[in-house]
Amino acid sequence: MTEENKDTGTGPPGLDLSALARYLGRGPLSGEIVSGGRSNLTYLVCDERRSWIVRRPPLGHVLATAHDMAREYRVMSALAPTGVPVPETFQLCEDPEVLGAPFYVMQNVVGHVYRTSAAAAGLGLPRLIALAAELAEVLARLHSVDPASVGLAEFGRPDGYLERQLARWSKQLVASRSRELPGIDELRDRLAAQLPASPRAAIVHGDYRLDNVIFGDDDRIAAVVDWEMATLGDPLTDIGALLLYWDMLVHGQGMFGKVPPGSEFPGPEVFTERYVAAGGAELDHLRWYLAFATFKLAVISEGIHYRFRAGQTVGAGFERIGEAVPVLVERGHAILTEGV
Repeated sequence: MTEENKDTGTGPPGLDLSALARYLGRGPLSGEIVSGGRSNLTYLVCDERRSWIVRRPPLGHVLATAHDMAREYRVMSALAPTGVPVPETFQLCEDPEVLGAPFYVMQNVVGHVYRTSAAAAGLGLPRLIALAAELAEVLARLHSVDPASVGLAEFGRPDGYLERQLARWSKQLVASRSRELPGIDELRDRLAAQLPASPRAAIVHGDYRLDNVIFGDDDRIAAVVDWEMATLGDPLTDIGALLLYWDMLVHGQGMFGKVPPGSEFPGPEVFTERYVAAGGAELDHLRWYLAFATFKLAVISEGIHYRFRAGQTVGAGFERIGEAVPVLVERGHAILTEGV
């Protein structure tokens, strides 16, 4: 960490270190942006003895319900006594006067995050198979938690969940639209016309993928992070997103960078077979859920592109996010038409 970020009151963008030190009753504090996240801002904050993670919304263009700090904090706190690995939560601040927005403080879980195709490929096929199986098992474990047993019975409205998801992401597309996006409205309409019946409602993560978990040295998941889109709803939306992101990782698309020549990755059956065997929901209408995942990610990417063009993003890697949107839209249509 640089010396100028130490308890100067400036710190990284969006993190007033002096204000945070006063609020927490600690100091002096150092702070830096944690690489990775494309939506909420994540910081590593330290004093002379220990470290924490601080999460807050992006600096601008905050869409309704998309950056709810209390929601993230609540679901992780509720899952702490279950078999789902989550960071320990310490403090929620809903007063925007401290940092300019609500934020929360949680455990800094030390481990390994594999953010790129190259990083994953470097593990080798046997370890990747084990990691994929672990991802599927933990997701099945999450979907098996009874929401009422952990105080989350009112965490969402599972009835009509898929209809509301389509409406929500359509609304956020309108709020982020700054250019022509051929085919995206048609993709939404096709999804609406083929809406499946949901299985039993579950706690859904909303953005479950390889780089949103922290692995320990034993290749077991030490913590699932980035719960900003968690709710009660259709568990198969998590499977659709996981398979889409894994396919992008395997092919070196979007945020995952290039795949080294000769790399080997396990196929989607590792996820689907282990998930069902571990007690997850039956995988009916999987094509629809994959196509929905492409639509949702296209809207999220367009929102990030919007904030990047407005100068409201923090960190590197945002300049090419917008290029992914038309590719995702085309992929969604292909999945619905051909199942690919």
